Amino acid sequence: MFPWTEYWWLYLAFGALVVILLAIDLGLHRNARGISMREATAWTAVWVSLALGFAYGLNVFAGRQTALEFLAGYVVEESLSVDNMFVFALVFRYFAVPMHLQHRVLFYGVLGAMVFRGIFIAAGTALVRFEWVMMLFGLFLIYTGIRMAWEKDKEIHPGDSPVVRWARRFFPVTAEYHGPRFFVVIDGVRHITPLMIVLLFLETTDLMFAVDSVPAVFGVTREPFVVYTSNVFAILGLRAMFFLLSGALDKFYLLKHGLAAVLVFVGLKMVWLDHLFGGRFPIGLSLGIIGTVLAVSILASLVRPKRS
Repeated sequence: MFPWTEYWWLYLAFGALVVILLAIDLGLHRNARGISMREATAWTAVWVSLALGFAYGLNVFAGRQTALEFLAGYVVEESLSVDNMFVFALVFRYFAVPMHLQHRVLFYGVLGAMVFRGIFIAAGTALVRFEWVMMLFGLFLIYTGIRMAWEKDKEIHPGDSPVVRWARRFFPVTAEYHGPRFFVVIDGVRHITPLMIVLLFLETTDLMFAVDSVPAVFGVTREPFVVYTSNVFAILGLRAMFFLLSGALDKFYLLKHGLAAVLVFVGLKMVWLDHLFGGRFPIGLSLGIIGTVLAVSILASLVRPKRS
């Protein structure tokens, strides 16, 4: 619907919008400091409102189908991001990252995530033209959903990360944090700080996360522009939502099973349901199923709290 050769200006305009939003965010948070619950709530509302406004714009200029596909992709990506927040919390706890430095790490993590998502989506766009690739994506999502439903609580082992080992091999690492700096020169030798180690580990984690999330969004829409914009809006709101939910992540322990069910549903949609409904399963029904499954898993977590 939005080929680059004809709509290059649309892609550039969206890129410019993202740059402006990030510049505003960076300007407001240029000083390293903790994020209060009130501020996190306000920023979460801002990012969600922007996403909904973008969906309204798609509805006006591209039609209801495209807008619903964007919303479905956004909900899938945002909900999967919540699962990724568990890893963020464990990493910050493992490295004892001070609260006032966590926003800086996540900000630059978001920049890297958008670049890598763009690469993943470009590759996916070239591949989804082949029906057998969509079948493979669908089977992969079904397998991932089943594995997620049965896996135990996440554990992290930063020392086993190839990227972290590579960084420590070529750069000396300081024993303590040096404020918001990723690099520091000591006795004429450039060192990396633990903050850089944290950033590298988070970027590596996001790459693995994208392997699940990008095919999942292609399961609800094959339009590259919609896939990328839904990913970007979800990623932009990730930091604020992390600070909003960081103290309550453990309460949503059943969300993992809801996400697993969503991945299995999207996988079934790709390998079976789309063909059953003449090539495309109704997007409104898909959005309703995804939203209902996630809502039920969250409510069930709150109604039946996890035992200590």
